[in-house]
Amino acid sequence: MKRTKKRDLLIQVGSQIVVQQGFKAASINAILIAAGVPKGSFYYYFASKEDFGLAIIEDFAQQYQNKLEKTLKNEQFPSLTRLRNFFELGIAEMKNCHCTNGCLMGNLAQELSAQNELFRDRISQVFADWELRLIECLESAEEAGEVKSGRDLANLAKFVLSSWEGAILQAKVTKSVMPMENFVNILFEQILIID
Repeated sequence: MKRTKKRDLLIQVGSQIVVQQGFKAASINAILIAAGVPKGSFYYYFASKEDFGLAIIEDFAQQYQNKLEKTLKNEQFPSLTRLRNFFELGIAEMKNCHCTNGCLMGNLAQELSAQNELFRDRISQVFADWELRLIECLESAEEAGEVKSGRDLANLAKFVLSSWEGAILQAKVTKSVMPMENFVNILFEQILIID
C-alpha cells in the first residue's frame, strides 16, 4: 500500500466529505477539488472508488483504535473511569461538529451494508475489534470489583457498542448530544452498578 502525503490528504478530505454526504453522494471530483489534487493522482493511489472507500474505512478504524487504546487502556484511571472517559470524548467530539458527523463507521454501515458485501464484511470486523477493546475494559473492571462478576461480558460489550452507535445516530437526528448523555447515564447508573 502506497503511503504518501497526497494519498493521506485524499483519505482525510474524502473521509470528511463522506461523513457529511454519504459514500455514494461523495463524488471523486468533489474530493479532488477539495483536496486540490489532479484526477490522475486519485487513480494512482486507488484502483476504484470502492478501493478508496476501503482505505477510508482502514484509516478511520486505525484512528478509532488509537482512541480506544488511549482511553480504555489508560491505567492511570480505574477501568470504569476509562470507559466513561471514552464516552465523554465521543460526546465532546459530537458537540464540536454540532451533531452533524456522527460515527463514520456507523454511517457507512447504514448506507452500504445491504449493498456491498466487501464493505459489510470489513465494517463488521471493525465493530468486532471495538467490542474486543470493550470486553478487555469490562474484564479489567470485573477483576477490580467495579462491576458484578459472572456477567456475560461479550454480550454486554455488544450491547454497549450497539447502544452507543444508536445514541450517536439519535444525536445526529435530534441535533443534540442528549441521547448520548442519556445512554452514558443509564449505563453507569443502572446497568453497570453492583447490586
